[in-house]
Amino acid sequence: MPDYIYTLTVENKTRPMEQIFTLNGRIWVETAGEKILGHGRIELLERINQSGSIRQAALQMKMSYKQAWDLINHMNTHFKSPLVTSHRGGKGGGNATLTAEGLRIIAEFHRLQDKFKVFLKENSVGMGF
Repeated sequence: MPDYIYTLTVENKTRPMEQIFTLNGRIWVETAGEKILGHGRIELLERINQSGSIRQAALQMKMSYKQAWDLINHMNTHFKSPLVTSHRGGKGGGNATLTAEGLRIIAEFHRLQDKFKVFLKENSVGMGF
């Protein structure tokens, strides 16, 4: 199971032979019913930040360059300012960098994810399924 899915397992101690339930959840951000940010897009941004390359980030995630580029364009047009800037390749190759807004969005998403984990944990106590 990917580590970005928070799982909390609750077992009924009084009836140990019964089924164990798992509380799961994922966070994503939408605008007008359209997903603009989630775990995969955050991972893409983080990999671009680490590698300095959209192509390398796409390869690491086993996606096409076009798919990665489409996701970046989609995010760049839906936030108040671009999250990624890129410079075309040439003799030395191109590069991509996260903007201050891109870095802020990553940090904010992780903060939201941490709050969500707390929510799952707090709401799993005493689950009477």
